[in-house]
Amino acid sequence: MAIGENITRFLDDAVAREEIVGTVVLVHKNGQPMVQHAAGLADREAKKPVTLDSIFRYASCTKPFVATTCLAMVESGVLALDDLARTYIPWFHPKTPDGQEAAITIRHLLTHTSGLSYNPELERLPPDLAVNLGLGNTDLSLEENFSRLNAIPLAFVPGTQWLYSCGTDVLGAVIAAAHGDSLQSAIDHYVNSKLGIVDARFSVTDESRLAVPYADDTPRPRRMTDPCPVGSEAFGQTIFSPSRIHNQKAYQSGGAGMAGTAGDMLKLLDALAAGGGPILSKATVEAGFSNQIGDLEMSEAHKGMRFGFFGAIVAKPDAANTVLPVGALQWGGVYGHSWFIDPSHGLTGVSFTNTAMNACIGEYPEQLRRVIYQELG
Repeated sequence: MAIGENITRFLDDAVAREEIVGTVVLVHKNGQPMVQHAAGLADREAKKPVTLDSIFRYASCTKPFVATTCLAMVESGVLALDDLARTYIPWFHPKTPDGQEAAITIRHLLTHTSGLSYNPELERLPPDLAVNLGLGNTDLSLEENFSRLNAIPLAFVPGTQWLYSCGTDVLGAVIAAAHGDSLQSAIDHYVNSKLGIVDARFSVTDESRLAVPYADDTPRPRRMTDPCPVGSEAFGQTIFSPSRIHNQKAYQSGGAGMAGTAGDMLKLLDALAAGGGPILSKATVEAGFSNQIGDLEMSEAHKGMRFGFFGAIVAKPDAANTVLPVGALQWGGVYGHSWFIDPSHGLTGVSFTNTAMNACIGEYPEQLRRVIYQELG
């Protein structure tokens, strides 16, 4: 049996039973390709196949690019982890629950301990107060959008709890201000240019390679409208706006705004897995692969996990119900993606699909990882 045959069969079967529409999966071991497989359709109605260089909307796969850029700026002395965000973006000054001005640091924004949230109620406020959370279309700038958070109390005092949030978007504003240019310019300077990444951007480099997004439905996924509400048992309703990636007036969302290929993502993961060169020092990567939230509990969906700088870290595999071992990192993107880094086995993996949301937050990512580990782990 050829290496990866069970993995490719799993993917082809998922497409055949219409659990997903299209996918690209890449797995490396010690930086060497073990699995490279594209299956299904980038555009079902046009019968256009997915290819290895198909471009996907990243959603939260944007976050590791922003985190890496931030840490590179820390190493360069441009930023410091315990700097206050308002030092760089003075227009950002939200209040704690008791009405005091919050001391939100770059470290808080990196680790989702700032007190910010992804509360969907923020998008349902009156038009002059509603906050765009990165997936919806908007013509607002970063400052116009996130200064509205000043009128809404934080969920908690920074550093006292963990809550997945739009903090990476605020971090993107800090990075842009400190860099003196756009967030894209900073990512290009500190990450993309050094890794040969060309497609990971807040715009589409080649429209002909952009995959059409679909949403889970019965009897098969439906082509996304715009806007497109998609519900999940774990996270409630998420509003997608696929057109956002084409809107150059929309602020560059550090939490969800990029598009790119699976290969671009894997280049970043491989660089981190190899110790960070040429983008970060080994010491910084080791810190990023370590628990940065102490004893703070993550959400119910992340039992057995802790959080570093790049994503969730497996602390108790049984509690997390994962085949990933202690010390492995993982996260995803709500358009239908997941990724992992397993230092103990030398494995890095990316699973991109054009089908939200089970392929990110449902059973599918762990099912795929179990097949990968049965064959390669």
